[in-house]
Amino acid sequence: MIYTITLNPALDRTLWVERIRLDDSNRIKKEERYAGGKGIDVSRVLTTLGVNSTALGFVGGFTGEELEGRLLNEGISCDFLRISGETRTNIIINDMSTGNQTVYGASGPQIEPYELMQMIHKIERLERPDTVIISGSLPPGVHPKIYLKIVEIAKAGKARVVLDADGEALIEGVKGFPEVIKPNIHELGRLMGAELKELDEIIRAATDLQGRGIGLVLVSLGARGLLLIGKKERYLASHPAVSVKNTIGAGDSAVAGFVFGLAGNKTFKESLAFAVAAGTATTLMPGTALCRKEDFLQVLPQVQIHDL
Repeated sequence: MIYTITLNPALDRTLWVERIRLDDSNRIKKEERYAGGKGIDVSRVLTTLGVNSTALGFVGGFTGEELEGRLLNEGISCDFLRISGETRTNIIINDMSTGNQTVYGASGPQIEPYELMQMIHKIERLERPDTVIISGSLPPGVHPKIYLKIVEIAKAGKARVVLDADGEALIEGVKGFPEVIKPNIHELGRLMGAELKELDEIIRAATDLQGRGIGLVLVSLGARGLLLIGKKERYLASHPAVSVKNTIGAGDSAVAGFVFGLAGNKTFKESLAFAVAAGTATTLMPGTALCRKEDFLQVLPQVQIHDL
């Protein structure tokens, strides 16, 4: 079984306005709402690609009810923990005249210590965890060391652990030596304490990190593609030129694509191609919608992978 863990999920409220006018009334032309959060995005894309997963996380209030209901309507299994606070709502505004997108991210509800321990116990009781994906930011009241704790619990359950986080949460999480991490170049730089720009220095940083005990390091390079560094594997995958409508969720989609490959017993190289195809397919979708399977299948043959 594949589990995704999103400790700070959100309801993404995506708005389109004809033109943003400062100090004036702006009429909303269109509105869409999606269940959001990095791990939840992974579950949504896995479902699109035909792979079952169970989404875990904290939810509360009417917003939490709506978030879970939307996931259930997408055919996604959920095992959320109810909390006393209200699930956050993110606001994404699309200016139709310029194509620009502005994101207002909420911090999330305060998590009480007893709620945190209930989540720990839930993770300890996971049934047949094959892959556990830990993603995203932490809500108020939760120390970054929780990611180390979750990595250790999942590994003790013989699960393959995929970690996608930033800052202190990533620093703590890698201490548990997850099998896969997926930082972007900025997150990798913060983890390594150095600004990384050139490909050779990014490769050296990823190689050094992998040598410390991480199984695979996937690094998102934006327009330059996706880098994979393993014990024996060194690949750089590039995507075809596409008309980008949105980049929100592209990294989460890449994680889902990679896990999709691993779940199908594909090689790391093949799984890397799936990751790039899923991430690229998501950029074709407006707002915070994620990839469609038909776009994924169309992009996949165009992904190029180079041995380094």
